[in-house]
Amino acid sequence: MLDITALGEILIDFTPGGETPDGFKLFIRNPGGAPANLLAQASACGAKTAFIGKAGADEFGRYLKETLETHGVAARGLRFAPRTLTTIAFVHLGKDGAKSFSFCREPGADATLRPEEVDLRLVAKTRIFHFGTLSLTGEPCRSATVAALETARRSGALVSFDPNWRPFLWPGKDSFRAQALAVLNRVDILKVSAAEAEILTGIPDGAREAARALAALGPRAVLLSLGSQGARLLAPGIEAFCPPYPVEPLDTTGAGDAFFGAILASICLEGAGEGHLALDARPPGLWKKSLALGAAAGALACTRKGGMGAAGPFAETEKAASELLPLVISLQ
Repeated sequence: MLDITALGEILIDFTPGGETPDGFKLFIRNPGGAPANLLAQASACGAKTAFIGKAGADEFGRYLKETLETHGVAARGLRFAPRTLTTIAFVHLGKDGAKSFSFCREPGADATLRPEEVDLRLVAKTRIFHFGTLSLTGEPCRSATVAALETARRSGALVSFDPNWRPFLWPGKDSFRAQALAVLNRVDILKVSAAEAEILTGIPDGAREAARALAALGPRAVLLSLGSQGARLLAPGIEAFCPPYPVEPLDTTGAGDAFFGAILASICLEGAGEGHLALDARPPGLWKKSLALGAAAGALACTRKGGMGAAGPFAETEKAASELLPLVISLQ
């Protein structure tokens, strides 16, 4: 039995790497893609993971497969497009480490994943199936995602979802919102940023109200990653807040994925040996531990460059989480 299987984009992030003596900007090749980043962190935390997606049959695609395997993520669900190149994203960092993206994806290989290419056997034997909105941006990857989602629901797996708003890839907020809201009634665990929560609910600067509005649409657990402001959780029997773990941010790429990956891993590992996981019976104390672990993983990811490369060793994450746990407060 797998702990977490994720479907979606895998790509190359070109992140800023300084300048030449002549003042030309340099970029560093980093393996990325939100679902792959999440799995790398979950694997670092001890979860058994697998990836489903598509890359180009090129040097970048081969590199991404090797990187997944190096991080302990099963790559047998990765397909290769013979005539479409691996998707590329250029990451632009602000002075505070905040990021924006420019994508080379018209289309990129990840967007060409077809339903018949999805290894549904991986989905059928996983505890948690995870996906995001980048595989919902168009066909055929949208139909491939829905086929996997339906299989996960039939098999009894929990479904986790990260809307992962990337304005460059959508005609506008309305189309993004429509695709995200269309799947929420089939999602068990939702992770959103403050900006994504506002887009989906129309509630500005209202983390608590937005979380409750999103939970009313289907998810049983809602996680809000608030960057330097910490993180919030709304789940059965608990509403909690975790302050940020203090770090000097170098690159925030992959921080939200590390946050979510560590939390999903903790949910799986406490139920090791069980076929399916039950969220409703989960004690508040375990939710607090998961929230602290996620906040620690997300913060530490900001001290490293890259997407998958931001996943840190579990011992370091666990130590930081132990410092945060006494600071997690219940809001009820």
